[in-house]
Amino acid sequence: MSKSFMHKLSDEQRAFVEKLLREDRLTLNEMLDEIRAEFPADSIPSRSALGREKKNWAEEAKAMREIAAASEVLVKEFGEDPDDKGGILLAQAVQAIVTKKALDELTNTGDDPEKPKMDIDAVGALARAARAAMMTKEKAMDNRDEVRRQAREELLKEQDENLKKAAASQGMGDEQIQFWREKVLGIK
Repeated sequence: MSKSFMHKLSDEQRAFVEKLLREDRLTLNEMLDEIRAEFPADSIPSRSALGREKKNWAEEAKAMREIAAASEVLVKEFGEDPDDKGGILLAQAVQAIVTKKALDELTNTGDDPEKPKMDIDAVGALARAARAAMMTKEKAMDNRDEVRRQAREELLKEQDENLKKAAASQGMGDEQIQFWREKVLGIK
């Protein structure tokens, strides 16, 4: 089974073809004309190979748009602090994509020319994407925990100051203040 023609292109050619695919404004024939004009001396992909690549690109772009739209709706539903929750959702979406790709690859025999078997570089990139997604999710959770810790510290400080004011106005002794500080506010 041969690799996709994209793997056979130079970095400059690959970047140009990916740009055309991203822009999604040309027909296959127009894309081939653009590729020929940009790289006249180089071999160019066949129309069918470019068509397969465009189809795969469109499917992946559609899936990413659907995930982004679903994430946006969910984040809006969450209300406050959408960035934090959005980061977690994004990390989960990336994990889902990586997991789906890995599971698809486990059952891939490589017989379908549109879905060639992954090479070692692609497997490594998939592993790095999964790791990055997990680290992003972990970082978002750590940030959330830190915000909660800081908010609790500020609240306890404010409550302690209010207790001091109330104690002074009520003539409470140090023992009574310490009782309220430890038993009610949880301040040691």
